[in-house]
Formats: sequence, structure tokens, C-alpha cells
Amino acid sequence: MPVGAAKPEENAWLWRHLVYYMSHTYCSLTVRMSFGTVGLWSAVFLCLVLKTRRTLNAIEKIEKLITPSLNDMGYELVRVRLTGSDRKVLQIMAEKPDGTMTIAGCTEVSEMVSALLDVEDPIQGAYELEVSSPGIDRPLTRPKDFERWAGFEAKVELEQAVEGQRRYRGKLLGLKDELVLMQADDGGRLELPFSEVRKAKLILTDELIAASMRRA
Repeated sequence: MPVGAAKPEENAWLWRHLVYYMSHTYCSLTVRMSFGTVGLWSAVFLCLVLKTRRTLNAIEKIEKLITPSLNDMGYELVRVRLTGSDRKVLQIMAEKPDGTMTIAGCTEVSEMVSALLDVEDPIQGAYELEVSSPGIDRPLTRPKDFERWAGFEAKVELEQAVEGQRRYRGKLLGLKDELVLMQADDGGRLELPFSEVRKAKLILTDELIAASMRRA
């Protein structure tokens, strides 16, 4: 067997997954067994990239579609997330400008979003819609989130590493000049570019729970 060639059982496994990704991403590729393992992995990777790009495009369309109506109703969009392949779930997270959200509010937003999506249909195939509040250990998605929740513990993950590190944990100090300011556990000061934040969320602590109860 040539060096780097795939074993028959490896090829069978890769082909099964390649067919799966192609069927779920509408990826048009011509792949031959002579490509070997490297070629098959490259094809699977390309299909994953295309699938991710399609998901991001759908999320952007949904954000643009529902934000004006949300604002007119007195709500703000916190996050849109689309998960799953066979069973898609569209998660909409919203709140009032003061950071509160009620069950009645979630129902009101759900009805509005459903009506808009039924007309525009930005998601291919069936999906379930979930509307919720951000919760206590909420995600931090907007610049004002890092300012509003300054003084509380948070976790931040970056798209690109800063000084060899992508994940950080510490106390939020606010936002200045598009930089997320944090105090690390060792007392050091962190300045992380907001544009590079992949995801961030508050850490559930007694102090955070008490503050959330006072704001409710």
C-alpha cells in the first residue's frame, strides 16, 4: 500500500461522513478514491467550511430581519444561534433595554419572529424556535454588556490568540477604545480587542446572583 494511502476501512468511514456533509451542505464536489486519506479529509473539511458559512449567513439575515421589529416592540436583540443538522434549533435571546425579560415578553417575541420567518423563510428545512432571556450567567455580545456588567467575573474566548492565549477569566473592568478591560486572577490587567471576541459570558457567583435579584 503506498505511503499515505487510506486503508479500506478508513476510506469507508470517510466516504460515509463525506456523503453526510455533502447532503447537508449542498456541497458540489467530485472526489476520487485515488485522492487517498488526505484528499478525503480535505473534501470533508471544505464541506464543513461551506456549512459554517451558510449558517453564519442565515444568522446575519435573521438578525437584520427581526431587529427593527424587536426594537419597535421595546426589546433588544442579544444573540441569535442556529444549531443542529437533522434537527435544527433557532435560538433567539432578547431583553428589555433595562436588562429584564418576562415569560409574556418571550411569548410576544416568539409570535413576532415566527410571523416574520414564515414570510422570509431564511432557514432551509424544518426547525424549532426557542425564545429566551439571557439568564443570570448571560452571554456578553454587545459593547454595552461589558460596561453594564463591570465588576463581575467573566470568561472571554478570542478568535485569535493574544500573546499565545485565547481564553481568559477575570473581573470585568469595562470597555475603552474598543478594548475589553479585565483584571486577571493574578491581579494583572488585561486589554482584549472587542472585535476579536468569539464568545464571552458571566460566571455564576453569589455576587452576580444577588445583583441580578436586585435588578429584576
